[in-house]
Amino acid sequence: MTAWKDHLKDNASQYLEELVEFLRIPSISSLPAHAGDVGRAAQWVTRRLEKAGAEQVQILPTENGGHPVVYGQWLHADGAPTVLIYGHFDVQPVDPLPLWSAPPFEPVVKKDRIYARGASDDKGNMLIPILAVEALLKTRGSLPVNVKFFFEGQEEIGSPQLPQFIAAHRDLLTCDLVLSADGGQWGEDQPALIVGRRGLCAMQVDLQSAGHDVHSGTYGGTFKNPLHALAELIAGMHDPRGRVLVEGFYDDVRTLSDAERAQIAEIPFDEAGYARELGVRKLFGEPGYSTYERAWMRPTLEINGLWGGFQGEGIKTVIPSTAHAKLTCRLVPDQQPDKIVELIQSHVDRYAPDGVTAAFEQLAGVADPYLVAGDHPGNQAARTVLKKLYGSEPYVARMGGTIPVSGLFLKILGTHMVNFAFGLKDENIHAPDEFFRISSFERGQQAYGLMLEQLRDRFS
Repeated sequence: MTAWKDHLKDNASQYLEELVEFLRIPSISSLPAHAGDVGRAAQWVTRRLEKAGAEQVQILPTENGGHPVVYGQWLHADGAPTVLIYGHFDVQPVDPLPLWSAPPFEPVVKKDRIYARGASDDKGNMLIPILAVEALLKTRGSLPVNVKFFFEGQEEIGSPQLPQFIAAHRDLLTCDLVLSADGGQWGEDQPALIVGRRGLCAMQVDLQSAGHDVHSGTYGGTFKNPLHALAELIAGMHDPRGRVLVEGFYDDVRTLSDAERAQIAEIPFDEAGYARELGVRKLFGEPGYSTYERAWMRPTLEINGLWGGFQGEGIKTVIPSTAHAKLTCRLVPDQQPDKIVELIQSHVDRYAPDGVTAAFEQLAGVADPYLVAGDHPGNQAARTVLKKLYGSEPYVARMGGTIPVSGLFLKILGTHMVNFAFGLKDENIHAPDEFFRISSFERGQQAYGLMLEQLRDRFS
């Protein structure tokens, strides 16, 4: 029974070397200059799946030349459920480069941590199930369940081609459960069942007044400065307490039940520590809700970028002709991204100040909100495994961030996704000096072996 565990331990140093090799590939999906590197990462994953014993391994293209998907399978467990394991091999850009302690694609192993872009999100996490499957196949010759692998190269840009891809490959991807190797746990000594994630939509607003930039002395006070107009427009989207004022924004928001609120209230919360971690003097948010409720279970409208006019040092006495803002919304059940975009566009059209012309564009990065029951068989299996490995009962929590495919798998395949990943929130994902704990890398391999055994029993 323990042969596969021994195999993992015996090969721990080799597996770490392979992770280092994987992390050296600068597979930044958002930058066209690195499209070839995303392809190289796909090839690396393909070879590693084949080495692990997966079959029918292939790189599948996505629509309009989008970044590819790597697929593999092992389907010889007659009468057993089929589990699709999801992850992504693309990574975020590395800016600002001067804040890295070492080059982001030259991995450094130090004090039980491996530092590199993508170490935690998601290369370290997505390599874990491949190694667990290899250990089981090497020592037993079989798996307790049927397994499919689905690893994508465009998660960090919102998986724009995946709706069409999953729909076109519905038969290939059909399964009883999806396990996400993208995500994390609560802490080093505290596991969590993540049962919900917020959805996402993104927009850009552009305001224009004059046909070109003009001298602020000659023309100041004679027409509407678009920066002033944008400030008015954006400020009018919230009340002073943080509630969104866009008409209809909350119409479809599902009311939190007493049981849901009680479940979240059971999770310890240190307000002073939370503020200290953020580096803010005081927390702020929609009244009537706790901080975790605001972060996980309430929708938001945020300004992600605001610009226009002179940005350099010193002063330039100019009135710009244009002003711009990028906005995103995090959405909760039962909000629909397209409907929210329409509501915000109507708000912009209605309230853009006189004297400016408004343009509105929906941007890539659309995802439905996602929720799975805590007593879903996949979550029951995860609870059993996590409690065994961590020695404590998992918190039942939600996350404010988005994994776009979670809603897609449910909508197109009719299959729920269960979070089963081992990154931690302090590991600087999307930031300089990203890292992954080697202890989590190794514990995750044990967890996946146990999880596949649990799923055989839960779904059989």
